[in-house]
Amino acid sequence: MSNPAFKFDHVHIISKTPHESANWYVEMFGATIAADTVARGAPQIFVELGGMTILIRGQRPGEAPVAARPIRQYADFSSHDACGTDHFGFLYEGDLATFCDALREKGVSFPVELKKGVGGNWLCYVAAPDGVSIELMQS
Repeated sequence: MSNPAFKFDHVHIISKTPHESANWYVEMFGATIAADTVARGAPQIFVELGGMTILIRGQRPGEAPVAARPIRQYADFSSHDACGTDHFGFLYEGDLATFCDALREKGVSFPVELKKGVGGNWLCYVAAPDGVSIELMQS
């Protein structure tokens, strides 16, 4: 059994343009901005989506973050080909193909187009700001 003392809290993203990034999640996914603060000299924005918090913060004094590697397609899988977090995912309740069409009309790119996953459900990967990859899976 999993340890009940733990509950997932947030994903933390460092962004060169934190307000633009936060607004992307609002415009593309219907997220809400729960708080817009400053911490240790940088903007820190709390974005809520699907019961999860995406914390987007700006560059802090003295930091020099490097860009994330883009996700790429291999023979039968996709990867950033680097250690660390590869992507995070959301289950989508609804017609994922229709939702993806709407995202595409807004200019969103899909490094991995809609396809059947290993379990037979539809999935795709969305290129989010700051080199972030998000997997969308039809529930």
